[in-house]
Amino acid sequence: MKYFAAALLIGLSALAPSTAYADADDMKWIAKCMKDNADAKVAPDVVNKYCTCMNDKMDSNESQSISTWEKSHPKEMKACEAAAGWK
Repeated sequence: MKYFAAALLIGLSALAPSTAYADADDMKWIAKCMKDNADAKVAPDVVNKYCTCMNDKMDSNESQSISTWEKSHPKEMKACEAAAGWK
């Protein structure tokens, strides 16, 4: 039982730094997407849902912004527009 607890603690501590980094990186990309869509004729919460959806569909190693990436991924863009309620 002690080995299980130790393994669990080591596993969780190994995940913690990468999760914090991913969250900060995700927030940066979502904030940029929100800024890029500031003039959209929809509510900010709809834009936020859209940007979050698009960010979730992108690979973690993607270097393009959401606004650039969406141009080459129309299927994902349509799916996120629908999920966010963008009309």
